[in-house]
Amino acid sequence: MPQLGYRLATFAIVGLLLLTGCSHTVQRQTCVELPSDVSYCLAPIAGSSQSQLTPIIERSLTQKATIKTQSSQHELLTQLELTAQQLTLVGLAPLGQPLFTLTYDGHQLISEQSTLLGSQFKAEYLLAIMQLIYWDEGSINQYLQNGYIQGYNCDAGYCRRLYVDKQHSTVDDEPIVTISYSQQDPWSANVKLNIDAASFELIINPL
Repeated sequence: MPQLGYRLATFAIVGLLLLTGCSHTVQRQTCVELPSDVSYCLAPIAGSSQSQLTPIIERSLTQKATIKTQSSQHELLTQLELTAQQLTLVGLAPLGQPLFTLTYDGHQLISEQSTLLGSQFKAEYLLAIMQLIYWDEGSINQYLQNGYIQGYNCDAGYCRRLYVDKQHSTVDDEPIVTISYSQQDPWSANVKLNIDAASFELIINPL
């Protein structure tokens, strides 16, 4: 499995882990490498607004996340809190035991996580995926290198794809990330994200 797939698969196993009271706090990088030499740096908190001129809408979401890789499938619960100052994502095992708390203030990403997750748990990849899903495309594109994201017509309520810039790609119109939404508003939708190169699928259902 490619390096990205290994990191995402490591995230997938958190659904099997239980917190035993031991945790540690780590400051994470805010840029990640995606397939095909595309990189993404976390956008500021204000990027979740539909317009840079519009005040940010505070949100609180409880979700069930299903993670599928080539060899496994796991579930966990997440609580996402977005304010004008901070994005917080809490991950829970299916029975409610806390696994990690990620906080991002637009500059620094801090991960407080169970020691059982090990050093391979990369919080920056999880936050990057969340931004690719929920941030508006204009904001995402400002922080992508060698790639771009755009919406397209599909059978679902709304869809978007992340492509490699043509000057960096030898294959025409092959998306590296595809995302589909059950309705126009991403924050209220059931979401499916696929990264084929990593054999990774994430399904998010609001609770």
